Amino acid sequence: MTTPSLARSALCALALAVLAACTTTTTTSQRTPEATDPSSTNPNDPSEVARRTRVRLELASAYFAQGQTTTALDEVKLALQANPNSVEAYNLRGLIYARLSDDAQADESFKRALQINPRDADTLHNYGWYQCQQRRYAEAQALFAQVQALPQFRDAPRTLLVQGVCQARAGQMAEAERSLARAFEVDPSNVAVQVNLAEVLYRRGELERARFYIRRVNNQPDQSNAQTLWLAAKIEHAAKQPQALDELGAQLRRRFPQSREAAAFEQGRFDEQ
Repeated sequence: MTTPSLARSALCALALAVLAACTTTTTTSQRTPEATDPSSTNPNDPSEVARRTRVRLELASAYFAQGQTTTALDEVKLALQANPNSVEAYNLRGLIYARLSDDAQADESFKRALQINPRDADTLHNYGWYQCQQRRYAEAQALFAQVQALPQFRDAPRTLLVQGVCQARAGQMAEAERSLARAFEVDPSNVAVQVNLAEVLYRRGELERARFYIRRVNNQPDQSNAQTLWLAAKIEHAAKQPQALDELGAQLRRRFPQSREAAAFEQGRFDEQ
């Protein structure tokens, strides 16, 4: 089972990065696992242990995705009672404690998962993003590198995206551009990659290239939002293109009149980060 990552945009608070950088969450109904007849089931049978652990983790993951953090943690505890060596349970426990701002327990949970399986890609990815949020950038980059070195590494855009965002947080804009450009090469349809790459290029003064990526997003109405239009507006303002700037302002006023970005446009706060 794959658990959700903590990724959120470090550049411009772009919500799109949250969605695309998350790993897939198993969707389950909110129900109590069905009881089994103890006379017909051996609770120590490996298949039964695996079943109980899987059910608890599916419930925990669903509760976590819905913001029911305490209930999710209760389900994880039950999963660990069934299988004290579940890497997935410790990984998810780390995410839950991170959301609860219990850094000691989050760090211990991720470390415990990696003690059990030092090559678990999901844990390395999530722990790397957690370290980035703690501003431990060198540790984060080391963990992202471990993910990418795995023979079974299959989720390149996901890890390259959060690696690039983390590098931008650390002020390493050239490195961030390289990571995000690699992610785009692998998955050119990934909206979060395009938005964050446009942001990094904008900050580096590469306005024409930044325009290319953000236009790919804004040309699709179902992908664009107030934040992507605002980023495009800042790019056009920096490029001194008043006609394109006015068109973007009109879109913001029409589609997102109550947004923070529309207000910033009206107030001319184009240089804010």
